[in-house]
Amino acid sequence: MSKISYYTPEGLKKLKEELDHLRDVERPKASQAIAEARDKGDLSENAEYDAAKEAQGLLEMKIAKLEETVSNARIIDESQLDTSKVLVLSTVKLKNQANGMEMKYTLVAESEANLKTGKISVTSPIGKGLLGKSVGDVAEIKVPNGTLKFEILEITRA
Repeated sequence: MSKISYYTPEGLKKLKEELDHLRDVERPKASQAIAEARDKGDLSENAEYDAAKEAQGLLEMKIAKLEETVSNARIIDESQLDTSKVLVLSTVKLKNQANGMEMKYTLVAESEANLKTGKISVTSPIGKGLLGKSVGDVAEIKVPNGTLKFEILEITRA
């Protein structure tokens, strides 16, 4: 059963570029490495050949997984999103009730998450805890070191 995931246009473009790179650059390199190892003689005791075959197998698995992700990817039309609730691509301004600190996060697909740029995955504990909440709600989110309480101050679109 495949899982549909939602992406921004640039997020899906990056995914497709990575897939093209693996297919067009890395796959021929792996084949070349196998051919070179095969030319060195006896395959039964050729560790280089075994390593090249294993690397090719891992590359093919990665390509297959990326192909599945791309085929199940959907682009989100941000203009159609509701700003009354936290959804994918919502930018949420939060207030940590324990220390009063305010922060801003944008909820994105798992592969686009980057905490340095304020993008968190909708599948992360905080992302899951925020989904469906409205301005003024308090989200109680279980994290490994306890429960955090965040008040939702503002919901906008990225």
